[in-house]
Amino acid sequence: MYASDLKHSQPSLEEKLRALYGLTRGAHIELGFRAPYLKLLEALGNPHLKLPPVIHVAGTNGKGSTIAFMRAMLEAAGYRVHVYTSPHLIQFNERIVLAGEPISNDALEPLIDEVLQANAGGETTFFEITTALAFTAFSRTPADIVLLEVGLGGRLDCTNIIESPALSVITPVSMDHMDFLGDTIESIAKEKAGIMKHGAPCVIGAQDPRAWPIFKSQAESMRMTLFRNGSDWVIREQGVHICFETGAQTHLYPHPSLTGLHQIENAGLALAAMKILEAGGHFRITDDSLAKGLQNAHWPARLQKLEHKPGAYELWLDGGHNADAGQAIARQADIWAKADGKPLYLVLGMMAHKDVLGYLTPIIPHLSGLYVTNIPGEPKALAAQDLRDQIGTLAEDTQISASQSWQDAVHAINERISGDKRILVAGSLYLAGSVLQERRDRGHNSA
Repeated sequence: MYASDLKHSQPSLEEKLRALYGLTRGAHIELGFRAPYLKLLEALGNPHLKLPPVIHVAGTNGKGSTIAFMRAMLEAAGYRVHVYTSPHLIQFNERIVLAGEPISNDALEPLIDEVLQANAGGETTFFEITTALAFTAFSRTPADIVLLEVGLGGRLDCTNIIESPALSVITPVSMDHMDFLGDTIESIAKEKAGIMKHGAPCVIGAQDPRAWPIFKSQAESMRMTLFRNGSDWVIREQGVHICFETGAQTHLYPHPSLTGLHQIENAGLALAAMKILEAGGHFRITDDSLAKGLQNAHWPARLQKLEHKPGAYELWLDGGHNADAGQAIARQADIWAKADGKPLYLVLGMMAHKDVLGYLTPIIPHLSGLYVTNIPGEPKALAAQDLRDQIGTLAEDTQISASQSWQDAVHAINERISGDKRILVAGSLYLAGSVLQERRDRGHNSA
């Protein structure tokens, strides 16, 4: 939990969110279905047992984007969709989408009061109590399906209290949160595989080869079916389309609205999930709905173009912060370079516990300049000078400048470098949230 998580445009709600956080301030995160959490759910009437069909999503990278694609596809098919994701970018309401709309302040505030009263001083964590809050909201608002994102890991995550999902989805697994999930791909994959449930099919995205035996073993022990990328289904580019193949069937769809080769993989995972969901017989999702969903999906701060001033610059934003996210940026930088050759400048801010070098190493060769910056209001972020020191000789052939803010960095790049260029602000969802908040305050829309 970080300082910006608790900010809210409505002061009374900010105060209540701080009360939720204050329940376990400084406590060590302990994964598992802990007694205070189970007691809270019972006091609320076990709302997790009263939900529409659930699609449960785990993984390291691409969970939010895959959910965004699935949501857009389901909504294009006419279904009402609840969504639970984390973290938020600007304010808490983003985490809980009720039948297509973020929960309103008027609905959220009394619900927090109710959940706090039901908790009765129990030692629940912030994520446990907000998950219970989301389940309660979902159980009381009519909808056709729930898209539920794991908070941390999977096996012991408090969202895994859902016993019979309609479908499980596992996005690519990589090294992140090693202090909780283990320091090998195999150990992390084991935690993610914990969301697999007997009787519920599981769709698996592209994976590190070391993860496959873990998923296979878990599926065999649960006597359930896996639908694997590269085996049971394939996604690839084909000219102006993407080509989705499963068995003897081939489908052509428009390119997804989200930028990057990794988003084609995420789109393929969403398509596979929707095909499996429809095969279950309770949902009707046409190819037209799938195509509209691909084009309508919106997920902020994932290679999002914010601004374009022809002849001057393009401003982009990305919240990725681990080694795989760095690889995704590097692949897109290569595409940009081949398309138009515009120089790329990175404005980087990162939290102190992230793998700075793992993220930055694949990106460095593509940069014309690197600016490091602070993340406003976040004491757990690396200060710009400390970030510069960590990078050290990694970028010895790249000009590195330190700025107090991302705005100062963007201004400095435009002052020093004339002509058309790309500026990418990246490295942290908390930095991304501050960028989007500042632009919202100034009335800016994305390009």
